[in-house]
Amino acid sequence: MRVSVCITTFNGEEFIQNQIDSILCQLSENDELIVSDDGSTDQTCGIIASYNDNRIKLFKHQAPGLYKQKPINYRITRNFENALKHAGGNIIFLADQDDQWEKNKVSEILTIFREEQVNLVLHDAMVVDKEMKVQSDSYFQIIRSRPGIIHNLVKNSYLGCCMVFDRKILNQSLPFPEHLIAHDMWIGLIGEKYGKVRFLGKPLIRYRRHDLTATTSGKSSGNSILYKLEYRIQFLIQFLGRVYFNPKKH
Repeated sequence: MRVSVCITTFNGEEFIQNQIDSILCQLSENDELIVSDDGSTDQTCGIIASYNDNRIKLFKHQAPGLYKQKPINYRITRNFENALKHAGGNIIFLADQDDQWEKNKVSEILTIFREEQVNLVLHDAMVVDKEMKVQSDSYFQIIRSRPGIIHNLVKNSYLGCCMVFDRKILNQSLPFPEHLIAHDMWIGLIGEKYGKVRFLGKPLIRYRRHDLTATTSGKSSGNSILYKLEYRIQFLIQFLGRVYFNPKKH
């Protein structure tokens, strides 16, 4: 199995080295770390380049028009799409720039793919603060994670940095719908529709929550009920459009 780790960055100089170190030590010489940078103005790209490691492939995300005025979740989703388009492996890991992987993450996940007929694995995470102090032993417990398309449309369990999937799910997921703002929820539900999903109740990363975190996973988002309703209706239309009106055949 060839692994592609897809990570997106934006002004992540404070944490990116720690994350890359926790990933590279688990990859073989044939694996790759795909980094898509969304226009960092700090030393993020310099730190990545300093590794001089052929497994690391850095791409600059070239976004059109009024992209920078779009909501942050939309921009993250487009940046991840850019990383995924460059992935050459048959097992794809998603990663955030400010987390830290447990030492056994890759080996445990690959064992599941080898021994079980699964297409997507979602594993648990320890929630930590900026200083890596554990705030919760289980992200799954915080949001009551479980599979099911209807359940996850209402309360999404699919956290990108805890997701690993095969090329079948990648091919079914790309390209993302034009106005998609939740790449992880999208890939997760595509996985439930077209493959077998495995929820692994074992924390394989330290999921860092701090003031600079881009998303609100595991916290109250502050968005209005109307916004949440409109977002889910839009997502459902996109999902049904892909599955029933414009299905992909691979």
